[in-house]
Amino acid sequence: MRHYGAQPGTLDRGDDRAWYLSSTIKIPVAIAVLEQVDAGTLSLDETLTLAQTDFVDGSGDMLEHKPGETFSIAALLEKSLRDSDSAATDMLIRKVGEDHLNARIRDWTGGGFGPVTTILQVRYDAYDPVHPGVAQLDNMAIVRLRNADAGEPRLQALAQELGVPRADLDADTLESVFDAYYRGDRNTATLPAFATVLDRLAAGELVSADSTRRMLDHMRAISTGDRRISAGLPPDTDFAQKTGTQLRRACNVGVIDPGRAREGATLVLACAEDFDDITQAETAFQGLGRALGDTVLDAGGG
Repeated sequence: MRHYGAQPGTLDRGDDRAWYLSSTIKIPVAIAVLEQVDAGTLSLDETLTLAQTDFVDGSGDMLEHKPGETFSIAALLEKSLRDSDSAATDMLIRKVGEDHLNARIRDWTGGGFGPVTTILQVRYDAYDPVHPGVAQLDNMAIVRLRNADAGEPRLQALAQELGVPRADLDADTLESVFDAYYRGDRNTATLPAFATVLDRLAAGELVSADSTRRMLDHMRAISTGDRRISAGLPPDTDFAQKTGTQLRRACNVGVIDPGRAREGATLVLACAEDFDDITQAETAFQGLGRALGDTVLDAGGG
């Protein structure tokens, strides 16, 4: 947590470790896109065509659409940030390029982020050590895994997609599969490095005023944060945020009073791990929101 204003301060309980970010990486993706909009190399009205290879499991409604449909950059940004739609996000990453995206993140932060990939690549990277055939599965096979419950049923579904016995999978549990992935550096960052992104975004240093406003408005209107930090904050708190969720991992990052930027905004970044049920993480996030309301925000915001 970092608070600006008359009584500034920082509280960091992250031990400077890198945390798996899940869908919160959609914030830097959107910034990289809007940088190009500001530069005139992309237009919000430009359309991208949904390809079969863009489909990936997750939130949002893109899986309900058909390959060949077109979507404007503006619509994909809204879907990515507000609805956490992973297919929309991967289309945007495809447009700006992973190498460009990661180079820009390094320029904004000076370090602290691991390589950011597409959401679909997360699935391949997690499952690939389990069996050599994973790399040959098409993305729709990966998408179909979501129909099986998390845990042993999903590993059985993976074996079925591969056409091999469950015993051929080098995996004791689904949790062990993802824990091995989390030990890598892809799609991770230290919380101070991510705070730098949020700080510079709110301060207007990364994109134009119009693009900053667009980003923050989408983050204020997200459809996935009602049971996390915002649920513990005082009513009507101005909170521009993004959530991320993966097996036994969850994050919630954002800016309270972003319009005040370095004159009184509060950056808040929290991640949880190794919980048995997502409601445990949500309860912890809500407690953080209440603590902020009782302390930093109750003091008048600086």
